Amino acid sequence: MLERKSNFRAWLYLLPSVILLGLYTFYPLVNAFYMAFLDNFNFMSRSADGYTLFGNFAKVIKQDSFWQAMKNTGVIVFVSVPVSVTLALLVSVALNSIKKLQSTFQTIFFLPYVTNAIAIGLAFAFLFDVDFGLINMILGWFGIDKVYWIQSVRATATTAGGQATWWTAMFALLVYTVWGGLAFKIMVFLSGLQSIDKQYYDAAKIDATPKSRVFRRITVPLLSPMIAYITITSFIGAFKAYRTVVGMFGPTLVPSGGRATTDKMVTIVALVYDSLYNGSTGSMSMAAATSIILFIITLTFTFIQMWVSKKRVHF
Repeated sequence: MLERKSNFRAWLYLLPSVILLGLYTFYPLVNAFYMAFLDNFNFMSRSADGYTLFGNFAKVIKQDSFWQAMKNTGVIVFVSVPVSVTLALLVSVALNSIKKLQSTFQTIFFLPYVTNAIAIGLAFAFLFDVDFGLINMILGWFGIDKVYWIQSVRATATTAGGQATWWTAMFALLVYTVWGGLAFKIMVFLSGLQSIDKQYYDAAKIDATPKSRVFRRITVPLLSPMIAYITITSFIGAFKAYRTVVGMFGPTLVPSGGRATTDKMVTIVALVYDSLYNGSTGSMSMAAATSIILFIITLTFTFIQMWVSKKRVHF
């Protein structure tokens, strides 16, 4: 009787969270799967021509913008995540060795995490400005011609034009993405470093072990659970990249003055939003199909990383 009463209270306390999860997480997920298999679904009338197994998925895959989104998202994922995780680990190790002003440095590195991503994107867009940006100013100090990072300037009667390419725009975006993702990773690694028993480092000092070997043989293995967690969550977050791109290039996702077909920095999530606000019949089903493709890709990579972590992580 007492156990039943305790279970009832537990469920009662969990009820608000369960209701919110059901409304804003599980129902949209199930509804997305349902709409992905509706043929020519009309959101306004809630009607469809029937069901289709792979029709909406085929339409999505046949789009040139889908493969452009796959390319952009793939570069963001497989470049920014390894770079940001490595940098965050090195910075956290350096911060952990600093005793004075450690809390001040931690606050400075944590600031990007609590700052609006769109605002930071606008700041980075100004940093990479072709005429007034700090990056081109620094390059000018070394005699390097200015680079059209995210702007395309048309030729006039008095000046020559310049074209921001996909490579320069992607480089600027990756710099912003890596920098913006460091804050949370550094905080997690710092908490992990501070929880490592000092006796391991004391034993290494007695043996006069080089710092590089201490890092490889002690720090990294003991931090491996944190590294696995950060890597998995970073991959998931990178696959959902959208706010960073909007902050950098605006809602059109095209470098200023660039070509909307070849230079568009569209991601898979951006493709979902494009389909959602398309307004045509069947656009909701295509958006749902795109989101399901992203879900499958993310789930696959998550399972692969979890399988690898079982062999590499030391608990």
